[in-house]
Amino acid sequence: MTSEHEMLWRRCAHLGRILLPLVDQEPWRLARRHENLRNWGIDVAVGERLIEVFAALAAHAVAADTSVPAAEFDALPLSSVADAATKKRDFELLAGLPDTFADDRDRQAIGLFRLHAYEGGQASRRLFQLGRELRYALVTLAERSPMPNPTCGDVFRSATEADLQGR
Repeated sequence: MTSEHEMLWRRCAHLGRILLPLVDQEPWRLARRHENLRNWGIDVAVGERLIEVFAALAAHAVAADTSVPAAEFDALPLSSVADAATKKRDFELLAGLPDTFADDRDRQAIGLFRLHAYEGGQASRRLFQLGRELRYALVTLAERSPMPNPTCGDVFRSATEADLQGR
């Protein structure tokens, strides 16, 4: 049986996985992000995976801070996740994570995020840059939304409409 905590993480991780494909519906955004990652000295595949897990960590931190259960995760405001991406310290995003992860990719990406967060220096700067890129992606989705204050649920619905759920 899956615990409440694991279910919440799965919702957060799903948000992270659909975020970039939704933003990339305008192809120039993908090219711009890849150029930014290369300019920052970050491998594109690694950078995108870190952005995905960064989104999941930010959403999880907001849900944990506000005691939002997995069943109510869809009501979490996108603006709160965007704020957490740039206003919370890297190590704060790591607090309260599950002990194990169903997806080994999540475990590996969180390990890399953790390594960058505690290494400091250039690695910490990269996380700062990735956090700003994540915030930009979230703000872009919020601006596209027909809803005045879009939620994580609105992002999930947009992904379903764009047939991105299987990613």
